[in-house]
Amino acid sequence: MITPGRPAATRSPFVTYLVLVRDQTRLLVALGVLVACVVVAFIAPIPTPAEVREMAVAAGPAAPLVFFCVYAVCAALPLPRTAFNLASGLLLGNALGIGIALAATITSGLLGYGLARPVGTRLLHRHLDRDAVRAVDAKLTGGGVLGVASLRLIPVIPFAPMSYCCGLSSIPLRPYLLGTALGSVPGTVAVVTLGNALTGQSPPALIACYAAFALLGGLGVYRIVRTPTTSATVPVTPEAMTATRPNE
Repeated sequence: MITPGRPAATRSPFVTYLVLVRDQTRLLVALGVLVACVVVAFIAPIPTPAEVREMAVAAGPAAPLVFFCVYAVCAALPLPRTAFNLASGLLLGNALGIGIALAATITSGLLGYGLARPVGTRLLHRHLDRDAVRAVDAKLTGGGVLGVASLRLIPVIPFAPMSYCCGLSSIPLRPYLLGTALGSVPGTVAVVTLGNALTGQSPPALIACYAAFALLGGLGVYRIVRTPTTSATVPVTPEAMTATRPNE
């Protein structure tokens, strides 16, 4: 049995081939899952807040748990989170609705990150010789919590695709999750409390909040982009990225 510390040069050709097949299979499976998620997002009907509420109410006392699970999975597909945020306030009230929505948002972000991580480990390493790839990865990774939170604040940036992008990068799990949590709080609270859950429309106060969040997020991104970083020249190995994967 080959131990992790054994040099690759001592492996037999057959074992090397098996390792290669295993890695390629993981990569193809992860890519297939990501593609399937995107396809489902395009063809699946987007539920209205009233429909989400009806599904949760039908579950009776388990409504909060059912709503949490549906929200977390659907937001990772990716489907728009707005309908679920609107429904959470209508179904659960502001306090519990905000708590469930935020918990589901963070869980959804973790799912998206975890789906893309197996792909990112190999894909990023293969293209680190390109200056553009290395620079973008360095900025995203170097931005840490502030970078992720700033991007999450900008309403026009889709939630799930950004989760995938972070999973493809070398940013560690902890700052990613913390940034996702911090950046998702303002928008989630605003939609749950100010959104019109019955019509699904955005009142002027909510639109003003969106504009303010976008401005704050843009300022954060601008600061990160303008901050010099030396990490772009530091090579990122698959082993280093593997250490940042969520537990499987």
